[in-house]
Amino acid sequence: MNGNAKILVCDDSILARKSLGAILGGFGYTDISEVNNGEDAVNFCRDNRPDIIFLDIVMPVKDGVTATAEIMEFNPDSKIIIVSSVGTQTHIKEAIKAGAKDFIQKPIDEELLKQVLENIDG
Repeated sequence: MNGNAKILVCDDSILARKSLGAILGGFGYTDISEVNNGEDAVNFCRDNRPDIIFLDIVMPVKDGVTATAEIMEFNPDSKIIIVSSVGTQTHIKEAIKAGAKDFIQKPIDEELLKQVLENIDG
């Protein structure tokens, strides 16, 4: 895993953001930014071009599926991972169709997260 990767964590729950950030920090990542809705995620990605983006599906202002589609429009190389506790199969399929690379269920399993990161950041 590339500890120098720029990472964006987008979730409307501060607890979920801090928890994922702590796990990523434990993996050696140091450049981790946080936003709390899909609109802010799209704007952040447009301005900062993070290497890896973690998006919740259900959020205020703009959901994760819509944000994924918009980010992929201007940066088709984005590595987006959907992180959600309420992800129905439909939501997950929509997010993957929109361009997300993978999906992780909350609460996050550290080993699974490590595998996902190795797969996309290899």
